[in-house]
Amino acid sequence: MSMRQKVKVRGGAAVAVAALLVLALAGCGGSEKPKEPQKPSTGQNQGSTPQKSAPTGDGSPAPVEVIATTQGQSGVVLEITSAERDQDGYLTVNGRIKNTGSTPFAQTAAWRGDEKTASPASVAGATIVDNAGKKRYYVLRDTEGRCACTTGLMVIKAGESIPFFAQFPAPPTSTTEVVFGLPTFAAAPIKISG
Repeated sequence: MSMRQKVKVRGGAAVAVAALLVLALAGCGGSEKPKEPQKPSTGQNQGSTPQKSAPTGDGSPAPVEVIATTQGQSGVVLEITSAERDQDGYLTVNGRIKNTGSTPFAQTAAWRGDEKTASPASVAGATIVDNAGKKRYYVLRDTEGRCACTTGLMVIKAGESIPFFAQFPAPPTSTTEVVFGLPTFAAAPIKISG
């Protein structure tokens, strides 16, 4: 075997080893934390998963469908735009909280429920109730106790609309409707997609 042939064999072996390493590393990095939907980088960590909307003919996004609306205190309205079950066993509720009043709204502490430290100024007090299965679900937590939900909700300015999300364990697939609750808001029945 000539020196040129040995180089070719070694080069091919190096490529094969590199490909195996890439595949092995791609399988690493699993986590036992609930997956957190991506949050936008604007504001004080006020966020939600990006709202799905198809562009209209003029290039602007189409309005997002509201599947439930409920009233809170002082002109604050909660609109739910989706409740999506995923293949990993989670149910993510997305929406927006609007201040339709004429003054800033700062009474958000009740929304965190019993949460005092890990997820302040959040919607950690949100729940869903599966009436058919007679079960209540609470917002998921990571290993450090932080909620899988929107945080940083200190003050909502007059006329402002803040996106939110809350992630829960998914009810059984036979459950197609749940009741969403957040302290200070009326309960809202919502349909599950996915």
